[in-house]
Amino acid sequence: MTAPASNTDDPELDLDALLRIAVGRLNRRIRAEKAGDDISDGQFSVLAQLFREGPRTLGELAEAERVTPPSMNRRVNSLVDGGFATRESAPDDGRKVVVRITAAGGAFVTETRRRREHWLNKRTRELTDAQRATLREASALMRQLADS
Repeated sequence: MTAPASNTDDPELDLDALLRIAVGRLNRRIRAEKAGDDISDGQFSVLAQLFREGPRTLGELAEAERVTPPSMNRRVNSLVDGGFATRESAPDDGRKVVVRITAAGGAFVTETRRRREHWLNKRTRELTDAQRATLREASALMRQLADS
């Protein structure tokens, strides 16, 4: 069975559609490079945030990830059950729960980042100097779009 032709070759597509398709495909491909299949992409996002930012309350995590508190609670439960995070009472308010990454969670984040960077580095080294320069410029513009 032959795969359908890429829609990105269609001259009728506008820049917005081309960019959305390319970013989506690249994002899915990079996300596939994980240290294991133990956790979902959403759970990894929480782990990465804990790794970067340090301990957080469930409410802070839910707000940062733009999910409901019950949804975040399920993510955190899975991370705790897998040994990737712990729950503790907040020192200033025992009613609040603080989530903290464990050594195993930190190792998972570090290895996943290493794999993703290795995969992407291998692909970008195959490009010409001019193509890499174009990507450097495009990445600055994409960050600008993302931060707007």
